[in-house]
Amino acid sequence: MAVAELPLTVDRNSPTPLAAQVAAQLRRAILEGTVGAPHHLPSSRRLAADLGVSRGVVVRAYEQLTGEGYLEGHGAEGTRVAVRADVRSPARTTPPRPREEPSHPVIDLTPGRPSDTPFTDRSWRTAWRAALAEPGHVDLPPALGTTRLRAAIAGHLATARGLAVDPEDVIVTAGTSDALQLIVTALRTRSPTPRVLVEDPGYPTARRVLTTAGAQVQTLPVGPDGLRAAQLTTLDPVPDAVLITPSHQYPLGGRMPVQERLALLEWAAEHRVVVLEDDYDSEFRHQRMPLPATASLPSQAEVALLGSFSKTLSPWLRCGYLVVRGAAGELLKETRASLDTPVCGVLQSALAHYIDDGGLARHTARARRAYSHRRALLLDRLANRPELELDALEGGLHAVLRLPARVDAEDVAARALAHGVRVVSLTPYYAHRPSENGLVIGYGAPTDLQLTWALDILLQLLDTTVAPDGRDHP
Repeated sequence: MAVAELPLTVDRNSPTPLAAQVAAQLRRAILEGTVGAPHHLPSSRRLAADLGVSRGVVVRAYEQLTGEGYLEGHGAEGTRVAVRADVRSPARTTPPRPREEPSHPVIDLTPGRPSDTPFTDRSWRTAWRAALAEPGHVDLPPALGTTRLRAAIAGHLATARGLAVDPEDVIVTAGTSDALQLIVTALRTRSPTPRVLVEDPGYPTARRVLTTAGAQVQTLPVGPDGLRAAQLTTLDPVPDAVLITPSHQYPLGGRMPVQERLALLEWAAEHRVVVLEDDYDSEFRHQRMPLPATASLPSQAEVALLGSFSKTLSPWLRCGYLVVRGAAGELLKETRASLDTPVCGVLQSALAHYIDDGGLARHTARARRAYSHRRALLLDRLANRPELELDALEGGLHAVLRLPARVDAEDVAARALAHGVRVVSLTPYYAHRPSENGLVIGYGAPTDLQLTWALDILLQLLDTTVAPDGRDHP
C-alpha cells in the first residue's frame, strides 16, 4: 500500500482555520497530480503529528474532502485518494452536440436523494454488529415497532425538533408511502372513499399512493409557503384529511407561517379533519431556524406527524415513523396491529443502536455541513445570473431554478440528459394547475466535483438559449 508523502504546512497566524488550510493544500495536490488515485494518505494521527496540530484538525480536513469526492475512507485500510488529476476536463466554449443517449455515466440531480455516506460510517456498522449479536428472536417484531426504536425516535424528535413525544405515540413505518397507505386504510373504516386534500404543486408520489390506496385526492393551489387557511373555508365537501409540508413546502421550498398553521388547526378541529404533517427534511436548515412542528402547537385538532429516515440516512432503508395522538391515533394503531409491521426487526434494532449511540446526530451534522457547501456551489454558479431565479434554498436538499418564459424547461431537461445530467422540470409536481417554468435541482447525492461539472453543463446549455439580458439568442 503506497502512502503518499504530503508537503503540507500550516500558518497559525492566518485567519483561515487550520482544517481549511490542510483541506485546501490537499485538494490542490490532488488536482495538480502531486498525489492521486490509488495513493493512500497518512493516518490522521501521523499527519497531525507531522504538522504539529491536533488530530481533529486532520480528521475535519479528511471529512471535508471525502464529502467533496476527492477522498474515500476504507476503515482499517485508511484513507485513499479517489480521483485522478485529470478528473476535470477543460471547459468547453460551446455545449456538446446533443445525442439520444448520454455517452458517459449520468450525474443524477433529481431531488430527494441524500448522500450515501451513512453506509460507510463506522457507527452504522457498529450498530449493525450490535443488532446481529443480540439473542435470537422467534417472534415477529411488534406491530407498532420495537420498544427500543420507538423510544429512540421519541428522543431524536425531542433533540432535533423540540417535540415532546411519548414513545407510545410512535408507530414505526416502512417510510412515507407506507405511512400514507396505513392512514388511508384506517380512514376507510370511517368512509369507504376518504377524501384527502393535498397541496398543488406537491409530492407526486403521495398523490399516486393515496389514490392507489383508495382515497379520493383533492388538490388545493398553494404558493411557496403552502396553503392559506382562508382557502379552506370554501371547501365543499370538507375533506377527511389534509396533507401539508409546512416546514419546507415541496417542491417550492417555503415554510408555512405559524399563524397559518394555527388557523389550519382551528379549522381542522372544527370540522374533524385529520392533519397529516409531512416533516420530510426539517433537519437541514441553511439560513433561518426551523419553525416548531405543527404537531407541537396547542390545538384540539388531530395531527399525525409523518417522518422518514430517507433524507437523513437513505431511502434504501425504507424506514420511517408516525407520531399520532387522540382518536385518530388509536385508529391508526389498531389498523397497524391488524396489518402487522412491514419493517425488519434487525433493521429496527440497528437503527435504535445508531440513534442511541449518537451516530444519527453526528451523521446529520456532517451531512448538514456537506449540503450547506453544495448549496454554496449552486449560489456561486447560478445566483449571479440575472436571467435566472434561484429559490427554495432555505433548507432541504434541492433548489428550484426558474427559467425565462421563452425557455422550455422540459427541453432543457431532455438536452441535459443527453449530455449526462439528469434534472427534472417543475411540471410533474403540478396536478390541476399550469406549471411554473423551471427545474428542480437536487444537490444531496452528487459530490462537489459532480455537482460543479453538472452545473457547468446546464449553464452551457442555457447560454445557447437565452442571452444575459434575458432575450433569446438569435
